[in-house]
Amino acid sequence: MKMMSMGALAALSLGSSSCTQAQMEEFLQKRFREMTEAEKKEVIQRLEETYLRKYGKKFGISAQPAGYGVLWGYGLDLSRCIGCRRCVYACVKENNQSRINPQLQWIRVVRLKKGSLINLENAEHYYNPETVPEPGFMYMPVQCQHCENPPCVRVCPVKATWKEPDGIVVVDYNWCIGCRYCMAACPYKGRVFNWSEPNIPADELNTDVHYLGNRPRMKNVVEKCTFCVQRVRNGRYPACVEACPTGARKFGNLLDPSSEIRYLIENKRVFRLKEDLNTEPKFYYFFSA
Repeated sequence: MKMMSMGALAALSLGSSSCTQAQMEEFLQKRFREMTEAEKKEVIQRLEETYLRKYGKKFGISAQPAGYGVLWGYGLDLSRCIGCRRCVYACVKENNQSRINPQLQWIRVVRLKKGSLINLENAEHYYNPETVPEPGFMYMPVQCQHCENPPCVRVCPVKATWKEPDGIVVVDYNWCIGCRYCMAACPYKGRVFNWSEPNIPADELNTDVHYLGNRPRMKNVVEKCTFCVQRVRNGRYPACVEACPTGARKFGNLLDPSSEIRYLIENKRVFRLKEDLNTEPKFYYFFSA
């Protein structure tokens, strides 16, 4: 059963003048992965019309499914990361994240003293990116790890989040009730919550979106990195990979023995965060030097 706030229930009550037919259809729609192709087309058309009215721009909303024989994996060379945060800025721009009030970022870059144990809880989240790299420090970007065994999926009471066949963990924003159980369950702090209406300048909107990815979100939903599903399912790299000035970020198909990500896993000193939790992240850190 789909859950919602008392105010929203009142607006959807029979005979309520504040409830439009479109709002009723939006509330009653199925989970995206349970829809037929015809139902998906109807939902996308309605959403494109909504965005055109709201933002005055024509959006292209994709529903492209996962490809056959693909399991996406990510690699990050900590020897090369300089903490410049360009990956963060590229992610914000590509994925229509709220800029201010609230400011949301799917990627965190933390600063650690070289030689210290990697402890995310005690890492420094706030430093001046204009002074990097700094002697004696290393930098570690952290985002959704797209776990093979994701605890966030297990705790969602309305099944608004799941793992796609290509390994990408997604969220159906229309089904998210904002309970934040998934945020509490994630050991990587890979999810963020929209406390208020997202704030995106009209001239900075990315109109090339995926239903399960970077389409504009709404207030009171949880969002996260999707490996740029709108890009990777079209043969492109995630925005953060393209933006990295040092080539520290790698991405590819874990099922392809000739892919760069497989080479890194098999030939570099790789590790995954909090492997003892049995989450099986598909995000691999390594040192090339």
